[in-house]
Amino acid sequence: MIKRITIGSGMAVALASCLVAVIAWSPLPDFNADAAIKAAQSYDVEVIRDEYGVPHIFGARDQDVAFGLGYAHMEDDWQTIEMVVLMARGALARRDGAEAAPTDYLVRMFGVQKAVAERYETDLSPKMRAVLEGYAAGINLYAADHPDRVNPLALPVSAQDVVAGFVFRAPFFYGLERVLKDLSQADPEQTAFNDAIRTALHLKAGAHLGSNAMAVAPGRSEDGHTRLMVNSHQPYTGPVAWYEAHLQSDEGWAANGALFPGSPVMLVGHNRDLGWAHTVNEPDLVDIYRLEVDDVDDPVRYRYDGEWRALERDTAHLQVRLWGPFSWTFKEPLYRSVHGPVLKTPKGVFAIAFAGEGDVRAVEQWYRMNKAESLTGWMDAMAMMAVPSLNTVYADKAGNIAFVYNARIPDRAPGADYEGILPGNDPHLVWRGVRPFSEVPKIVNPQSGYLVSANSTPLRASDVADDLKESDFPPDLGIERHLTNRALRALALFGKDTSISAEEFLRYKFDKAYAPGSNMSRFVRYISGRDFRDQPKLLEAQQLLLDWDGTAELESEGAALAILGSLKAVHSFEFKGWDMDPVEAFEETVDALHKHYGTVHVPWSKINKVYRGDQEASLGGGPDTLRAVYGGNSLAEDGTLHGMAGDSYIQLVDWDENGQVKAWAVHQFGSATLDERSPHYGDQLSLFAAERLRPVDQTMPSLASKASSRYRLPRR
Repeated sequence: MIKRITIGSGMAVALASCLVAVIAWSPLPDFNADAAIKAAQSYDVEVIRDEYGVPHIFGARDQDVAFGLGYAHMEDDWQTIEMVVLMARGALARRDGAEAAPTDYLVRMFGVQKAVAERYETDLSPKMRAVLEGYAAGINLYAADHPDRVNPLALPVSAQDVVAGFVFRAPFFYGLERVLKDLSQADPEQTAFNDAIRTALHLKAGAHLGSNAMAVAPGRSEDGHTRLMVNSHQPYTGPVAWYEAHLQSDEGWAANGALFPGSPVMLVGHNRDLGWAHTVNEPDLVDIYRLEVDDVDDPVRYRYDGEWRALERDTAHLQVRLWGPFSWTFKEPLYRSVHGPVLKTPKGVFAIAFAGEGDVRAVEQWYRMNKAESLTGWMDAMAMMAVPSLNTVYADKAGNIAFVYNARIPDRAPGADYEGILPGNDPHLVWRGVRPFSEVPKIVNPQSGYLVSANSTPLRASDVADDLKESDFPPDLGIERHLTNRALRALALFGKDTSISAEEFLRYKFDKAYAPGSNMSRFVRYISGRDFRDQPKLLEAQQLLLDWDGTAELESEGAALAILGSLKAVHSFEFKGWDMDPVEAFEETVDALHKHYGTVHVPWSKINKVYRGDQEASLGGGPDTLRAVYGGNSLAEDGTLHGMAGDSYIQLVDWDENGQVKAWAVHQFGSATLDERSPHYGDQLSLFAAERLRPVDQTMPSLASKASSRYRLPRR
């Protein structure tokens, strides 16, 4: 009997396996290349790639230019754009397997696809939709021209896919993933959400989403020029890594700067008349509500306003690749309350309200910023408040400079502790809308003539007389109070120099010093007060710290001890206490340097490295210096830090006294972000390491004279 059952069970398993294989077999979708080629005939654009391979795209209409951008960016980074499209659809797991399933679930949980489907036609202007459709057509033409490269799962790409990418990514710039992490601590399944997000966005441990932005008005500059520094710190690779381009249409689109994969518009940069730079800010744009539900395992109702109310319920169908062409569709419940999407955790059932949920207009706000011709027009674009966060520093040819603490501020009832978890039963705590743009804190044309932003409190962005006051902010906005080292240094450098030359403006950007109030200096002071007289190795290291010049210059020997030790002891820009005992962090750092180098006297140039293909370069600068470089918190096996984020695309914009614009820029690697065989895969690395910017050509005759390639699209 046992044997018979065993044989029968084996046959049943075999038959079941065959049945599962048949059911799970998921053929790739057909991509109609002929349709993509036909759709492309509606566009006409010329692409001139300069000597560094940067695409300069010229067309009659804005949608022609967007079409060319889609094609050109695919030439350089089709794989990342493919990932962005699949992520925005909630379809990454179909390609990447179970590890990507949490990201797909979040797309469903946040209602990204539903919002785009409902609002694409109504909330976006016809011109914006034409630009989006042109961009998607360029991507699809590239896929038709290169059928062996792009995964059919991502094809065809639609304009709605592009919008969904903006909708999904926006909340993570003001820290939504950290709120989810805090909510789901001690639950491996829930923390998988956060790991999946950070993996999808290439937000590696030890890399911070920071940035610098600086502007100087004519009255503060030595030569009467207006200058803007665009210096957003991003991962070197992935879906939020910078790509440089120049867009020029006969309809007045003349944007030069950088964008993310999947973006048809410039996110930072300038046009002829004005420019802008973003830095990450972290206002309180998320509220968490604890729900009282009828069944924590399978909730159907929740208490609201003293009564039971039905949860909105739906099902997320997640198609997950098993192996090869086989996948399986898993079904996971979705819940929603009056507050927003609902998450089940071991701590309870919580609803989440977050700024920008369901708003599809961020891409249009950036498009209007691209095309603005004056401070008034640019502020009108900002007044859309469709980009839910990001500090923004502005400058223009008329000599105006401005700082906007951009935040889609919820209209909350006063009196509650919105930094804690709120009772979901109280209807007075549900958001009542959004505060108007007139209440968003701003500084326009400060008397000091300069503005700086570096991921710290907006209460310090210029001279004290020009700074925003506490009363300028709603009491429940939860603004930052700390000052990063970059902010401390920028305020000191710009604040003491009343006549800033062009050379000084650039030198200040590349400053590598740590201020007395920085985490690094705090760590050094702590270690200097310890007694290591009975530990010769630590005593020697302590003396080296005491002799450290306080910089991350290449030749500095104390930098490795100070930076590596403090990174272990403090994990964020804001000091909230030691995350690790400083002495233990110091000892681990000393041991690591002895292990790899046999001494603690190691020049920073041997530690702080960046690699690209077969190239290697030493970088001055480090974590939270104005020359920002992030290589993780611990030495790699080769004894170095591998630069992975921080300074990446850098642009300096200059309007002279006649309003004529010039620009200089550098990318950490080059325009060919994917193709190792391309001469532009790493041709800017030497400039980047030497802290040099190259002139940016913006006229067709100048570009044509030294173009590395030139072609029309579609190729007829």
